[in-house]
Amino acid sequence: MTEQHFSFAKSIATVSLSGTLPEKLEAAAAVGFDGVEIFENDLLTYDGSPADIRRIAEGLGLAITIFQPFRDFEAMPENIRVRNLDRAERKFDIMQALGTDLVLVCSNVQPSAIDDDVRAAADLAEMAERASRRGLRVGYEALAWGRHVNTWKHAWDIVQKADHPALGLIVDSFHTLSINDDPAGIADVPGDRIFFVQLADAPLMKMDVLSWSRHFRNFPGQGELPVDDFLRAVLASGYRGPLSLEIFNDDFRTAPARQTARDGLRSLILSEAKAGYGKGLPEPPAFDGFEFLEFAVDEQAKEDLAAFLGSLGFRHAGRHRSKSVELYRQGRVNLVLNSEPDSAASEHFQMHGPSVCAMALRVDDADKAVDRAEALLYGTWRERIGEGERRIQSVRAPDGTLVYLVQPDQSGHSIWEDDFTLFPETEESGLTCIDHVAQALPFGRMDSFILFYRGVFGFVLEQLWELPDPYGLIQSRAIVSPDRSVRLPLNFSESRKTATGRFVSATAGAGVHHIAFATDTIEKTLTSLTKADAPMLPVPANYYDDLAARLGLDDDVLSDLQRFGLLFDRDDQGEFSHAYTETFEERFFFEIVQRRGGYQQFGAVNAAVRMAMQTRLREQTQIEDFLS
Repeated sequence: MTEQHFSFAKSIATVSLSGTLPEKLEAAAAVGFDGVEIFENDLLTYDGSPADIRRIAEGLGLAITIFQPFRDFEAMPENIRVRNLDRAERKFDIMQALGTDLVLVCSNVQPSAIDDDVRAAADLAEMAERASRRGLRVGYEALAWGRHVNTWKHAWDIVQKADHPALGLIVDSFHTLSINDDPAGIADVPGDRIFFVQLADAPLMKMDVLSWSRHFRNFPGQGELPVDDFLRAVLASGYRGPLSLEIFNDDFRTAPARQTARDGLRSLILSEAKAGYGKGLPEPPAFDGFEFLEFAVDEQAKEDLAAFLGSLGFRHAGRHRSKSVELYRQGRVNLVLNSEPDSAASEHFQMHGPSVCAMALRVDDADKAVDRAEALLYGTWRERIGEGERRIQSVRAPDGTLVYLVQPDQSGHSIWEDDFTLFPETEESGLTCIDHVAQALPFGRMDSFILFYRGVFGFVLEQLWELPDPYGLIQSRAIVSPDRSVRLPLNFSESRKTATGRFVSATAGAGVHHIAFATDTIEKTLTSLTKADAPMLPVPANYYDDLAARLGLDDDVLSDLQRFGLLFDRDDQGEFSHAYTETFEERFFFEIVQRRGGYQQFGAVNAAVRMAMQTRLREQTQIEDFLS
């Protein structure tokens, strides 16, 4: 087998998953892991013997790759050293009962630990010698918060001083990268002296490393640490053992174990491929924006939404040849209203009410994108089609939303010409394309969506924003295609009372709650929408007083903004003007935006104003409904 096609065994620590120890093993095996790390606390709370766990694992086809952790061993005062060696012998008994030959010893954190590498090496050599008599091995790992040893290089120096064949180095991406240690030198460590490799990512956070590690780790590809660089250095050493995940994460501990395990396996497949190993993945496609958004509706919702879109200048542009599907269009914006019975849209409507059930992206190669998605264990979907209609490839996002992939047809025909009876064009209101599509996520699912968009499409993660809603905070993070033609802000909130929390609660899950349309002439567009009685969200006068003080705008500019009901933002690259509609049936709303210069953000500074006004209108409506 060539190096290019070498596939590493894939393992996960039981601490990464929720549930009892047998449930964790079942979840790891069900999604396709080769092995598991047995975390000591999971074993301690299991009502059974280590031999029972060995039998369960063997029955599931899982190897027990390591037993961990063995804490605070090396370089202790003599009286404690003796007890520690006795403690090690008892752990060796457990290892043999479990059927694993490797134990992880993490660097000492005790205040009483002696700062003496020679003493540490001697202690580890003695432990390794005792382990070798039983056919076992010891791996030494530097904790990022170790008392005297907190870097992989320091740990490796001690392993070399110990000079015992049953003692090797264990490296962990989090412990290395969280303290900005350079992993490059790991490539120079002999691969057979690295006994085990653990991978973990994390968001960048300003807090103590121990708390960061214990609560906020996530899978490679979900965070912001350079895990790919770490892994490339490790594999350059010649290491060919398992790649394993050790994730401490509060959300993972409450999520369904199979869901978490599947994301973990996806992350390892992606990491392995990026390092040039495994079966490889097709390159992500190139993008050219959104081809369409599809709304799930019934007949009444279709009529109401069509009227709403009409007030925004959308024209009824076509009807599907074989299904109850209508096309509304303006510029490059295509909105599909699907009321077809016995369809994916119909199922989505039954669960969520009027909602976006699918979005379509323009790509250069749909087959390549689908192959990549399937290699990463994501589902695909094929809708039934009529004679002569085009089949559109699609993949499923973590919430079940379909992402269609539309590529240019060799005949030069668009999907609309193939599948729809098109109507004559009429005058429009100046909307040009879909600028961005925001999704509300259930609390704890942000990491899954980030992995999906990064893994399948190669999207780029942007900075985290905290948006103040009248009833709590909303966290927002955009993920965008490399060319920025596809922009997807992802939002979640711990509070069920915020705008995002209410959306998730009201629609039984995640989904699109906000669609922004671009225009090159926003004042002209809003003038047209006002004439059409578009239900635009009002802006409080106090906003403009603050805007004048904050940005020092000319009176004429400020007056124009207020006259058109525009919100405004500016950065070093350019300017951003935008306005919102009222919410459609408490499900979603629209935004009209104009970018000038190189502005690339989303006007997050104005989100609090928008949410406050939405809350005020909602409460007014509730009062009016009560009084009537």
